[in-house]
Parts: sequence; structure tokens; C-alpha cells
Amino acid sequence: MNSCLDAFSTTFDAFTPMLNFHEQQDAQTEWRSCRVNSLTVAPLDASSPLSYSSFAGKCSQEAVDDTKAGLGLAMGLYDGYYPIRDTAYKSLLDRAKISGSALPKLSRTVLAAVLNECLHLHSAEALLLLREGKISAVHSGDAVDYSVLPISELLGTLKTKLDARFPGNVFLAGYTDHAITSASWQLPDQREDLLGTYAKLLAANGKATMAGRLTPGVRFITSDTGVASAKVSALLTGGQHPIHIGSCVAVDHRHQSKIADFESAMDQLFAQFGDAVSKLQALMEVHLDYPVNAMTRVCKKLSMPKKAADEAIAMFEMAYGDNPATAHDVFMAMQEIPYILKTEHTPESKLLTIEENLARAMSLRWSEFDRARAVS
Repeated sequence: MNSCLDAFSTTFDAFTPMLNFHEQQDAQTEWRSCRVNSLTVAPLDASSPLSYSSFAGKCSQEAVDDTKAGLGLAMGLYDGYYPIRDTAYKSLLDRAKISGSALPKLSRTVLAAVLNECLHLHSAEALLLLREGKISAVHSGDAVDYSVLPISELLGTLKTKLDARFPGNVFLAGYTDHAITSASWQLPDQREDLLGTYAKLLAANGKATMAGRLTPGVRFITSDTGVASAKVSALLTGGQHPIHIGSCVAVDHRHQSKIADFESAMDQLFAQFGDAVSKLQALMEVHLDYPVNAMTRVCKKLSMPKKAADEAIAMFEMAYGDNPATAHDVFMAMQEIPYILKTEHTPESKLLTIEENLARAMSLRWSEFDRARAVS
């Protein structure tokens, strides 16, 4: 698939190709500052008056046609029009200071007119992300509100830190689309340091097979279109799907953040990984009288996709019946949800969000969900 298309995504099974991809992408990326009230939006649909010659030279016909079939908006800059990528829609509304579920239902001509009326009211600075012949984001131009952290530099810094602090780390997988980038590593040589006590507790509770399989890992996530901060999260690998157990370190694309801030935050990774494992371990001490009900309520609380959640709950009920269980048992059973969604080819960006939401279950007050009355 051509990387200019909104639906583009790619995966990596080695670190070097992933780093090379982002170095090339960053080299071709342009960040352009301008006033919000100088921005002009035009419809780009079947009835659009714009011809291909109206667009800047770096915009391909394929990029224009893709947006015409998708978001249906373009933006006029000093060197011509640019198609607006779907990832830029929310930040464009933010610059115009408007929102609402009715906006996407408007014709592109009316929506463009509404956006222009609102954009022209504001004299603040905007920071445009131009990539692959499209406008991919319309950030605030104030460095306090948005700081550029090039993905290739974040990846390089992360790998250097991992090699220094976690020698023997193994790259598992990488993923990139226009909204988000992620990569994960396994840390086999630090298994005893990070999981030793937890693994012994699992074995003592009759879960020796699980204890022998789990290996610590980390996942890196970032976005330069406003979807996520630059963060490294704790993982447990070795199962059928990685288990996200919480964010370890994060640097927001705000407050004039630099790559050096991300490098400094990485120094906390080992200690905060230990904190995440301790939280998971504590779930083994939380006993539930009605674990199926608790699982159902927690899935609802965390807004898990209903079909996949129902399937995971049914599997748990089949295994445990009406017997008591621990919050740890339920948390592990909930990990079936991302696995089910993965087998249904759910987009990676959605899976990452669901896994992060699942990790929030580790901090819930489980007694509030452990009630006899069934959930309707």
C-alpha cells in the first residue's frame, strides 16, 4: 500500500529496518508555522472546484484522490493546496475551537465554510505537519502546547538506553501507521530481577506453567499527530498475547519537551517496572466471591468491546463456574479480549488503546465490583 494513503500501515520484525524507515520519513517531513486565521479550508469531494493543478507539487494524484474518497477537505497554503489527512481532523477542529457530532454530517462545502468562519477568528500560531503530500496534523504553534519529538530520534535514544540498562534485550515487533508508532522488546536476561518474586508466588498458587512462560518486556508508543505521548510501558510476554501492566515512563509533546527529557525519563524505567509488577502481584491477595460478576462489571467500567468481552467472560465462567477466584485470575482472563480482537484483525492502534485500558484494572477497587447481583 502506498504510504501516502490514509489507511497505510506497516509492521517490522527487526529494529534496524524500523529505524531506517523513520529516519527517512523524518527527513521528508516538514513542520510549517503559520497563523490560524491565515488557514483556508476547501471542499475536496466529487463536487469540488479544485483541479489537480491547484495542489502543491509534492502532492500526488493518489494522495488527492484518497482524500477525495475520505475526509474530503483540503487546505490552501502559499505553495498550493494540500489534501487534509484524517489524522488532522481533530486538531483542525481544535484550532477552529469547534466540536460536535453534527459536523461530519455536513456536506464538505458547508463544513469547509464553517471551519473557515471559525479559523479566521483566531490569531494564534498553528504548527502544520506535512507528510507524504498531505497535512497530517494542525497543532498549536505554541511550544508550551506542542513540542516536536522526531520518532527516529526517540527510537534511537530508547535503543541506546535499553542496551545500556537491559543488555540482551530482544526486539519483538514494530508497527507504524499515520496516527501511531509502537515497538516492543523482550528482556530475557532481567527475568529473575523483575519477575522473580512474582513467578514464585504464581508457582506457589498452582500456576507454575504460567510462571515459567512469562518474560518481562517493554513497549514504546508515540505519535506526532496528537494521539499519544512518547511513553514506554511494562509488558509481560510469553503468552498468546503480550500483557500490558502499566505505563512506566512518559514524556508529553508539551511544555517545550526535548529528546533529552525522554532520555532522562528512561532512567526511571527499572524502578517503575518493579512498581507495575508489585501492583499485579497485589491482585493475587484480592479474593472475589462473585468473580464472573466482577469481571462483567470491570469490563463495562473499562469500556471493553462488548462482543469480545462477552466471549472472554463466557470462557472464564466455563473454567471457574461459581467458585471464588482472585482479582489476578480475573485480570488474566480479561487478557483474552485483545487476543480475540487480534484474531479478528482489529487495527493495531485500537488494540493498543484497549490494552492500555485493561491495565487500568490493576488500580481498581475490586470490592466495588464483587457483588452477588448479576449484571444485566
